[in-house]
Amino acid sequence: MSDMIETTPGWLAPDELEQARAKMPILYVEAVPVRVDDNGEVSSIGLLLRIGSDGTVSRALVSGRVLHHERVRDALLRNLEKDLGPVALPRVPASPQPFTVAEYFPTLGVTPFHDPRQHAVSLAYIVPVAGDCRPRQDALDLVWFSPEEASSPLVQNEMPGGQGVLLKQALAHVGRLS
Repeated sequence: MSDMIETTPGWLAPDELEQARAKMPILYVEAVPVRVDDNGEVSSIGLLLRIGSDGTVSRALVSGRVLHHERVRDALLRNLEKDLGPVALPRVPASPQPFTVAEYFPTLGVTPFHDPRQHAVSLAYIVPVAGDCRPRQDALDLVWFSPEEASSPLVQNEMPGGQGVLLKQALAHVGRLS
């Protein structure tokens, strides 16, 4: 039998996800992993290094869907572990509040955020991580940048879909945009 049935609660089968994406916005969480110094100031920002199916290199934030019947906090922790590994030791506050909400559209130019697959609403968080980050899934590496390096045109140009804009918003939120 070639049709696989997904048995994990909250997951949609690929064809069901495609149908849902065509009809309604999908909720995501995005995280900007950061290291903080002893004063609690952001000293570095972690960006995932990915290679696209077309061979292009890109930088990305931690990102993933919120599953049916999953708390936003749990989705954030699940996606941080999925992308950064089980010993990243993220410090998500007891009452997580996004620093912004990003709306991704399949049509270019509606907002700075673009996802050709879907209309998505993403709750964006800045999350300090204290442990050893070892990318998993489809990321090749996690590279730590200073706030100045992260906001540079070189890094910004490697972030597709508007994630560079989101990163700059995060840096401004923590007072580290140069």
